[in-house]
Amino acid sequence: MTEQPGRRERKKAATRKAIADTALRMFLERGYDAVGIREIAAAADVAITTLFAHFASKEALLFDEDPRREQRLIRAVTDRESGRSVPDALRRHLHEAVRELATPGSVAFWQLVDSSPALREYATTMWLRHEAALATALAADLGRPEPSTLCRAFARFVLGVHPLAREAADPAAAVDEIFDLITPGWDAAAAADPPRGT
Repeated sequence: MTEQPGRRERKKAATRKAIADTALRMFLERGYDAVGIREIAAAADVAITTLFAHFASKEALLFDEDPRREQRLIRAVTDRESGRSVPDALRRHLHEAVRELATPGSVAFWQLVDSSPALREYATTMWLRHEAALATALAADLGRPEPSTLCRAFARFVLGVHPLAREAADPAAAVDEIFDLITPGWDAAAAADPPRGT
């Protein structure tokens, strides 16, 4: 009997989550550098090949939320309420993201990330990987068939907010400082080519 697609996807998602949860627990208990990939696979009761089918690298094991982060970022643009500007919607989204930094689970997670240069670098580049998706959403909002230099540049600046804010003494203030800097540029360029429906 052939397994139905919905059930197969749920099993894959459950396996992925089990691997990620196991890795995080082991990293928090023993430190990132002290835990090997084979140990994680054994503890999660999966083959090494299965682990790498779900995660491209050891660093990726810690950032299982990455696809959902991109979805939330795009929805901040596409699902914003009427009358709210793109920069304001993204500012609000980044404020929510930096508020999460203070939750107990996040504090332990980011302490773990900061304990390893490889993880710190991966965390920063992880945000920048969403540039194409965010630039495409910005272009669509402006009614353009493909991202312009404006869209790509603004996406890049927005994606730099979280890493910079995370390092600041006051992350929320850092979010506002950066958006105060980049919003006028977006507003001026967008005014010359307004979003659809305006």
